[in-house]
Amino acid sequence: MNINRFTFESAELAGLSIADAVERLNTFDVDDAALILPTLSLERAIGILEQPELHNAAEIVAGMDPGHAIRMLNGMANDRATDLFQEFNETVRAQLIAGLDAKIRASIQKLMHYPPDTAGSLMTTEFVSVPSNWTVGATLAHIRDVERSRETVYAIYVLDAKDRALRHVVTLRRLITGEADASILSVAQKDAPITVSPLTDQEEVARLIRRHDMLAIPVVDDSLHILGIVTVDDVIDAMIAENTEDAHKFGGMESLGKPYMQIGFGSMIRKRAGWLAALFLGEMLTASAMQYYEMELEKAIVLTLFIPLIMSSGGNSGSQATSLLIRGLALHEVRLGDWWRVAIRELPTGMTLGTILGLIGITRIAIWHYAGFYDYGEHWVLIAITVGLALVGIVTFGSFSGSMLPFILQRIGFDPASASAPFVATLVDVTGLIIYFSVAMFVLGGTLL
Repeated sequence: MNINRFTFESAELAGLSIADAVERLNTFDVDDAALILPTLSLERAIGILEQPELHNAAEIVAGMDPGHAIRMLNGMANDRATDLFQEFNETVRAQLIAGLDAKIRASIQKLMHYPPDTAGSLMTTEFVSVPSNWTVGATLAHIRDVERSRETVYAIYVLDAKDRALRHVVTLRRLITGEADASILSVAQKDAPITVSPLTDQEEVARLIRRHDMLAIPVVDDSLHILGIVTVDDVIDAMIAENTEDAHKFGGMESLGKPYMQIGFGSMIRKRAGWLAALFLGEMLTASAMQYYEMELEKAIVLTLFIPLIMSSGGNSGSQATSLLIRGLALHEVRLGDWWRVAIRELPTGMTLGTILGLIGITRIAIWHYAGFYDYGEHWVLIAITVGLALVGIVTFGSFSGSMLPFILQRIGFDPASASAPFVATLVDVTGLIIYFSVAMFVLGGTLL
């Protein structure tokens, strides 16, 4: 980027809103972004870096002069700075963390200790807390002093004056309505605070925030000492990332981990080839099943006309059930112990859906035969019955297996989202052929077979 263009882009970014500046910066190469960002005011540069929508933020910071990078990291929210440190390589991480203020360095190192996708990994240590013996006026004065360095001031956490354990929560709305000389406890919520442990799964954190209509939830240890807070915007960012990952898995591939246009060709192949090869190997069982029934196919070629119809119907019903159960498990609408209730619901549901499709299939064969579109031969009625019964069996099996697979995966410790639509379809394809030809041998035995 030449000097005139560099100056123009820097001036333009300075005049945009933070969101628009992030969008504009995302169009730059990492090296150019690393040069432009330090030319902005420190407050503005920090505001841009703190946005999760900024692509390649860690690479941009790593490409800066270490002095600029350290100043920005010192001014960032600790949880967002921790996200960047998680992405740095060992060399950059060691160089930059050594330059941080001691208190900030300790907070970031502590946050990096927690496993991914937990409350501890999402929380920030920048919150407002006051002792229980303070007044409303003293609390308001404290907020005015620290508000620039806190993630949020909409919730104030009241700690025991002696042991510093969390006792109450005060909302900012209630605080400003209190008398200045009144005790902070006079405006505190009466109910016990809703809290989570640092190892609580982020989905459970999101559920609690939604259920109790909270802007932030405190993270505490076993003694109710507050370790940090998880804000609603951090939960939203985390859930968007997790939903994106689940969507990729459900499509039968690994999570990309970055925006589509930021993924290199080699990474794209690696992310997609493994799952595709596994599904291909699974589909080989379909060929094996067809080879096993080769003699039946030779005797009744007409059966091959309905194989795509049979296989797709089973796969579609299985994918429907899997989608419903993955979402239900994620939202805690369904729990692991509810598998038998789900089975009881899905079996009659599958049979009913299969009967509907079976009747449509029978009607289609009858219309085609009588209208002269295709001559199914003298045994066309038996062929129609075969297709109809097979659809009942296959759709029932697809619904049942598709609903049970997420439970099985969760029970053995895998992400239920790994029960992708292609995976379910592959499973049902193989069993569908077996069901189809088994029904055909029963119905058509002594006639076509």
